[in-house]
Amino acid sequence: VLLCVPYSTLTSDTQVDVDDGKADLFDVNEGAGLDLFEGDILYDEREQKNSIIGDQYKWPKTVPYYLQDDLDVNAKGVILKAFEQYRLKSCIDFKPWSGEENYISVFKGSGCFSSVGNRRVGKQRLSIGSGCDRIATIEHEFLHALGFWHEQSRSDRDDYVTIMWDRISEGREHNFNKYNDSTSSSLNVPYDYTSMMHYSKNAFRNGTEPTIVTKIPAFADVIGQRMEFSDSDLLKLNRMYGCARSSTFLDTCDFERENICGMIQGPEDQADWERVSTVTGGPTTDYTNLGRCTGHGYFMHFSTVSATSGNKALLESRLLYPKRGYQCLQFFYYNSGHTSDQLSIWVREYDEANPNGTLRFIQTIDGPPQNLWQLHHVSLAVSKKFRVIFEGTKGSGSSAGGLSLDDINVSETMCPEHIWRVNNFLSVMETTPQGTAIYSPRFHSKYGYTFQMGLYPNGTIDYPGELGAFAHLTSGDNAVDASLEWPSAWKQITMMLMDQNTDIRKRMSNQRSITTDPTQVIAGSTNFYWDNPRKVGMEVTEADGTKYFRGPGLGTYVYLTQARARSRDFIKGGDAIFLLTMEDISHLVPSQPLPSTTTAKPNTSQPTTAKPETPKPETPKPTTTSKPSSPCDKVTCENDGVCVLDNGGVAVCRCKVGDDWWYTGDRCQFKGSTQDWIVTAVVASVCVLAVMLIVTITSVVCLKKKYKKRMQAAGDDIPYQHAAVALCLTRAPNRHWTRLKLMAASPEDDAVDRRPIRRVRSKSDTPYLAEARISLNLETGREQTAHVSDAT
Repeated sequence: VLLCVPYSTLTSDTQVDVDDGKADLFDVNEGAGLDLFEGDILYDEREQKNSIIGDQYKWPKTVPYYLQDDLDVNAKGVILKAFEQYRLKSCIDFKPWSGEENYISVFKGSGCFSSVGNRRVGKQRLSIGSGCDRIATIEHEFLHALGFWHEQSRSDRDDYVTIMWDRISEGREHNFNKYNDSTSSSLNVPYDYTSMMHYSKNAFRNGTEPTIVTKIPAFADVIGQRMEFSDSDLLKLNRMYGCARSSTFLDTCDFERENICGMIQGPEDQADWERVSTVTGGPTTDYTNLGRCTGHGYFMHFSTVSATSGNKALLESRLLYPKRGYQCLQFFYYNSGHTSDQLSIWVREYDEANPNGTLRFIQTIDGPPQNLWQLHHVSLAVSKKFRVIFEGTKGSGSSAGGLSLDDINVSETMCPEHIWRVNNFLSVMETTPQGTAIYSPRFHSKYGYTFQMGLYPNGTIDYPGELGAFAHLTSGDNAVDASLEWPSAWKQITMMLMDQNTDIRKRMSNQRSITTDPTQVIAGSTNFYWDNPRKVGMEVTEADGTKYFRGPGLGTYVYLTQARARSRDFIKGGDAIFLLTMEDISHLVPSQPLPSTTTAKPNTSQPTTAKPETPKPETPKPTTTSKPSSPCDKVTCENDGVCVLDNGGVAVCRCKVGDDWWYTGDRCQFKGSTQDWIVTAVVASVCVLAVMLIVTITSVVCLKKKYKKRMQAAGDDIPYQHAAVALCLTRAPNRHWTRLKLMAASPEDDAVDRRPIRRVRSKSDTPYLAEARISLNLETGREQTAHVSDAT
């Protein structure tokens, strides 16, 4: 079959950087000219500071949301991916707004920002603007909405980082405020350098030197990560909302404990899976630890060395209780047996009609023996109580080892479609010439399109030390390509560098998604960006002589720093694993349905940007709305004040502020200055001092007159009076024990009638001051003394 299209004449890659080199959400906001509280927080200065302290600022565990039409379609898809991470790692869930009194309205503002906590204002705004459609940025902003401030604003932050105030851009100092425990709570979680809520070391700097210096130097390049939730982020979130378990997580096992995570040997088998730490024929280590931890490192192994052909070994998971009806099974598999040895995945489903369970075959894991642990994903579709079963079968040939399993995870999520394993990735990063890309194999999506990932492992001249990642459509089979719709419409490609932590909940994988917009055109051309690669791409010849066409790329030059790629378990056993998926998100192009009780659509804070007309008539188009009228039209702000809308949609004036002056008032009509405050403070201090002096003099005179009258009335009838003695003692540095004895004696005979009044005794290794006050009964009018003895 011949595909009759004009062939491309391009000789080099066309690539567009969707991030424009901005690696952090604060860079995006700075580029947009925003000066928000702490860089990305909507904050009403008329209110007192509010924070996670107080149940009134919490959302329900299922948070209503509304996605406004002005959002980029790619951003909508990434927002839904962020919700999936919340479900996987916490008990927080999200649901489309169905008329609840309070909900989060996500719109495309001029940057990335949110309020902190549930403001209880009805529609609470959260902006995901251009450049904000990274999953970690979205998770960050929703953590604000759920009630969390930035990590470096904790009351104890000065114990862990030093703020370099002279390096902060003028006017941005307020972004480094910290708050006491009455405003913000750390929930008894230690300071977290790895938190996604922490500023980077270069936040708001005025030059090239960092504004935040970590007290532990090793964390200098760790702070400010925008990959995923840290363990402490999740611990605080789950503590705050009382999460006992996450919503979509089902099971994980690394076989380090002898109970093998509650797994059992199947009743119908002829052999067993054994918990071992090494196998003669391989593997020699588990995958969890790779031999790094003495006394640890176990996995499950079915030996096919001596087993009879046809023998089976069944390893069954504990009972699992699904909620969604779809699951993803992920595990690492090592085959050191014969080519005919086989691993199959089954599920045993339970219901009232089948209390002992019914077996259902899912998939056979194909592939010849290899000398490495291989990652596998298997999609399940179970809606009733079940167990996952790993069935190993002995083949017909001789074997030197067998089948091994490690690091199993089951979650109610969608499985990634493709795996790209880059061997010896550290060497690849170091030896690949700067500005040179390597490419994944071509992957075939379920929609018929073929695509691949381009990676700059050693960065580019403009972005050294940064991994760059780009997605490309490629040509496939002629007949298939001829049947596809071009330009490709609303296909979201996700490129994830997998953090190979054992537990899927603790992974901080780095991912970036791009979407094929059928209206996008190549700069300086009339060709559509996502048209057939034979038309808009360049011809590529692989090492084996295979030729195909690679279309333009869309991605980022700041995908991940090389330093972060070397951290955690991004590289394990020397290899990096990229997970790639193509999804159809055309259902996100139309407007989100409104609740049945709602008659008017929520207004966005900004006018909706109309999408260009799609060349294919059947392709859905985003809804276009007109600019809503603004309450600011009726408000006049004086002295260069600016009218803005608060969370309740009320027009308020934000007044101009200088270094030592400011305007106040509902229309910014009053002016204040530092000099006014100083004069007021001095006058007030003088007045208070004068009043205190008058009160003191008056009190002394009155008391003197009072006691003089008493003495005159009593004469010599009062036999005793009280005298107070105050002593201050400093212990000698070389003494461990110090004793102070206070004695009362008669002046006539200093040696007679010495009576201990009080003893002070202390044990300490450091000098100290001890004060003793005693009251002695003395006869009126007679001179008395107090004696100190046995004191150092």
